[in-house]
Amino acid sequence: MARRILIADDNPIIRKMLCQMFESEKDYDLCAEARDGAEAIALAIKHKPELIILDISMPVMNGVQAAKELKDLMPEVPIILFSFYADEINPDHVSADRIVSKTAASTLMEHVRQLLPV
Repeated sequence: MARRILIADDNPIIRKMLCQMFESEKDYDLCAEARDGAEAIALAIKHKPELIILDISMPVMNGVQAAKELKDLMPEVPIILFSFYADEINPDHVSADRIVSKTAASTLMEHVRQLLPV
């Protein structure tokens, strides 16, 4: 059975790229996609993903805030912060398992596989 992933990004082009990336993976399926951090939390509660990918800069609730709340709710679920500003983030100040730059998107699946092996 494929592992369930939730993605949250306010940019529809990025969400589409992530959807296409996971559609080509037989071992991973998207269970939900959100446009902001608050929606990501609601969808995570509903769909119980096994891994969450969050953009940092989103409306309503940003990815850093959402990651903190999600870790409180689901501490065992790995979270990847996926952002153009990855180099500016201090990993000690965020509730995420990985920080991946959108400029290095080609490495994202490698991080997913490390955090959520099949």
